[in-house]
Amino acid sequence: MKRDCIIGVISDTHGIIRPKAVQELKGSDRILHAGDIGSPDVLTTLQAIAPVVAVRGNTDSGRWTDGLRAVEIADISGLLFYILHDVSDIDLDPQAAGIHAVISGHSHRPIIAERNGILYLNPGSAGPRRFTLPVTLARIHISNGRLQPEIIPLA
Repeated sequence: MKRDCIIGVISDTHGIIRPKAVQELKGSDRILHAGDIGSPDVLTTLQAIAPVVAVRGNTDSGRWTDGLRAVEIADISGLLFYILHDVSDIDLDPQAAGIHAVISGHSHRPIIAERNGILYLNPGSAGPRRFTLPVTLARIHISNGRLQPEIIPLA
């Protein structure tokens, strides 16, 4: 049976955890970080809120990233989440693989889309503002096995 839960989704923090991001992620059952973390302190702060699944982004380097993979698949409440930094690097057919959601970052543009019954979610950037793009993260409510995503502005 699928359990209802809340997933916090964040990306492109680039070493910054805003107090508003911490506030918005409180109450999450799990947090997914889609890369460009920027500092191990970001992961420490997030892990104090909820268990974290994180992937390495294109700017993540150094010994602290040794345990981070480019792709993770997380089973949350019986649903499969494929997490990577840049969606253009996807190396499988999500539908054929039974994936329910593809989580990515990189572009700093928040996006909620559905293709072939699969949720594609980019939470945008929760780190430094880039150009005129908003500073955001996302939340996914899982209820009765359904994904209900939302973008959360931080600024």
